[in-house]
Formats: sequence, structure tokens, C-alpha cells
Amino acid sequence: MKIFFVSLGCDKNLSDSEEMLGFLTKKGHEIIDEEDKADAIIINTCCFINDAKEESVETILEMAEYRKSGSCRVLIVTGCMAQRYKEEILNEIGEVDAILGTTSYEEIVKALEEGEAGRRYQEFKDIDYLPEGSGSRILTTGGHFGYLKIAEGCNKHCTYCIIPSLRGRFRSVPMERLLSQAKDMAEKGVKELILVAQETTLYGKDLYGKKSLHLLLKELCRISGIRWIRVLYCYPEEIYDELIQVIKEEKKVCHYLDLPIQHASDRILKRMGRRTTKAELEEIVSRLREEIPDIILRTTLITGFPGETKEEHKELMEFVNEMEFDRLGVFTYSPEEDTPAASMPDQIPEEVKEERRDELMELQQEISLDKGNDRIGQELLVMIEGKVSGENAYIGRTYGDAPKVDGYIFVQTGELLMTGDFARVKVTGALEYDLIGVLSDEYTE
Repeated sequence: MKIFFVSLGCDKNLSDSEEMLGFLTKKGHEIIDEEDKADAIIINTCCFINDAKEESVETILEMAEYRKSGSCRVLIVTGCMAQRYKEEILNEIGEVDAILGTTSYEEIVKALEEGEAGRRYQEFKDIDYLPEGSGSRILTTGGHFGYLKIAEGCNKHCTYCIIPSLRGRFRSVPMERLLSQAKDMAEKGVKELILVAQETTLYGKDLYGKKSLHLLLKELCRISGIRWIRVLYCYPEEIYDELIQVIKEEKKVCHYLDLPIQHASDRILKRMGRRTTKAELEEIVSRLREEIPDIILRTTLITGFPGETKEEHKELMEFVNEMEFDRLGVFTYSPEEDTPAASMPDQIPEEVKEERRDELMELQQEISLDKGNDRIGQELLVMIEGKVSGENAYIGRTYGDAPKVDGYIFVQTGELLMTGDFARVKVTGALEYDLIGVLSDEYTE
């Protein structure tokens, strides 16, 4: 069958989508990029926050139109929204032929076959089941970088978050399986591995009795062809000495960490169910910068959490100003059904949340521009992402830039470069979030 596949949401979801594509192509199905010519349409959904939920619903309804009147004979919905709202989807959208929960993506071929046979199909395995995967993921990131999902689920139970109820308890993927997958990715041309999970820092504790991310990193560094290894979603309270040392000493591990801290007010952090205080966050940031002076730190914040006062917002602004994070994103608080925070008193009006978000982002823009200006004159190793249309320039990323969420460096040159190439670039200018540079005299890597 000709299949049109839509993957929504985060990079963890994308990893699941690539596994499903692996199962489908193994069976001889063809993946196409034109929905109006598809025999089947599959949507891997997200519902982490309200915006993601709306996007998922709109996509399902849009694709349902092709099921009604186009060539599409089977419509399948998978992922987080399927897990959370299976009854509503099945009852209210008659065009949906099959629905799979978050731990059931291995059944994608069966779902397709059942739908083709005219039988409505659903599969929801135990939420704590850990799928083994296809063994032949189809990479959708362009081939030069890829996401390695090292664990599933979460045990933290932050008061605003539905992930534990959709993805189950924290469970690490066995190291041998990850190494096999990483070698396969390297053989397919991946040069940058990006480690993801709901929380990467706890990797291995459930399987091996201790935190083992540092051991996994060491093994991944031995894989030929991999040049960069980047770690996302490190809960600050779980960062430990051996991990810092491996980041510091292993040349392939990017001096980059993503630390979701969410807030800086001790009262709000406690209401959120977070495990840190402002003083502890300051200590962790200071320690990382002391141990690894060129480390790039990324974080995310939530503004407008229930009960957040003007003073607490000001405290967060002052914290951001003092910490000077290299990369920072801000979400407005989204009340999610069945979470403790959704029923808390003192919910903040939407316009106030947005005002506070905008203030934080304006401050971060200034910080980011200052940090970019400090880079002028430096030489950086850059991974080329593509060419700027109609110009003698390329788009690239430094070790300090994760794809899709961070900035770029625009490289001016008449030389011919290819996506995935590494080049040495001298920084000549800075924008709010991006850099400008030229190829160094000795640019090839």
C-alpha cells in the first residue's frame, strides 16, 4: 500500500514514528508524501499541551476527509492522543479504522491489515510495556543526525504533566539494544546522535541498579562514524559526578546540556512537584560551568503556573538575568485534565501568561545577542544543514545548537559543501539567536 505518515509532537514521538516506518517498509509498503494519493494514512499524535492537542485533532479531521472521499482506504491514529482519548476518537470520528496506544506501535502492520480487511482494530498494551522496535528504523531527519530514545516513561509526576499516565513508569532501554541501534544509524550515515527520553539522567538505574548514562556515553563514543553525541532532557537534580566527567573528557560528547528547570521560585517549584530549589539550581549551573567552561546550557520555563504572583515572575526574570542561559524556551502554563495543577486555585488569565512569557523571551533575546557577540572572532566546528537558496551561503549548527530548537550559523562561502559535512567556520557577526561566519582557511574536516 501507499502510505502517508504524519508525525506530530516531540522527538521521542518521532523516534516511535521511525520505528513504525521500519515495520511498514519491511512488509513492502511504500511511504509517500502526497496524502491525496495515499491508500492509507497514519497519524502519530501528541497531546502534551493544549496547542499540541488542537493540532492533533485538526490533523485527524483533515485526514478523515481523504478517508471519506479520496483514495485513502485506511485511517490509523497512534500515539499520546490515541492513548488518552481512545473512546472519544473511536466514537466521534467514524473514519478512523484503527487506533494504537503509546506502547502498541509494534502492531502497526496488523492495524493496517485489519483496516484493509474492513475490521475496526484497536490495541492498547500495558502502559509499562517496553516495545522492542523494528530493528530497521527509517530515519526521517535527513540522515546526518538522528534521535536515540534511551528510555520510556517517567516517575517524577510533576503536577502539571500527563506523561506518566500516557507513557507509563520510567524504564530504560537495555544498553546492548541501544548500541546495536546506534551502530545501524551510523552505518546509514548518522554523524550526530541525540539522546532523548522523558528524562535521560536516570538512564540505567532501573536496569543496572545505578545511574549509567555515563557508561552508555562511553560505549557510544566507540562507534565509528559518530562525530557528535548530544544529551537532551537532563533533570538538574539527577546530574552526577561521573556524567560530568564523561561530558568533560570524551571528545565526541558535545559540551551541551538541556536542563528543564521550569521556574526559580521555591514556592512555585514545590507546587509544580519539582525536586529542586533555586539555590540548588544555581549550584548545579555554577558547577557545570566551572567543570566545563565552554558548556552550552539550554533550559525551558513555564510561565503563568497557578498562583504565580507578580513577585514570583519578577524573581524568575532576575534568575534568568543572573544565570544567563545560552538557550532558553518559555511555555505558557497549559492546564491538562486529570493533573493536580488543573484543579489548583488561582489560575492565571491567558493574557497574563502570555505577557510574562514575552517579557522572559525579550530578556533572553538580549542575553542571546550578547553571547553571540562574544563569539565573534572565534573558530567553531560546524555541521552543515543545507544551502541558502540563491546565495553563496550555507546553514549550519555548532555544538551549541540542537536541531529544531536552537539557532543556526549562516556560513558565507563560494565553496561546495554537502549536508552533513563538518567545517571550521570563523564567526564574523551575530543576530538575536543565530551567528554569521565565513569558512576558515583550513576549513575541511
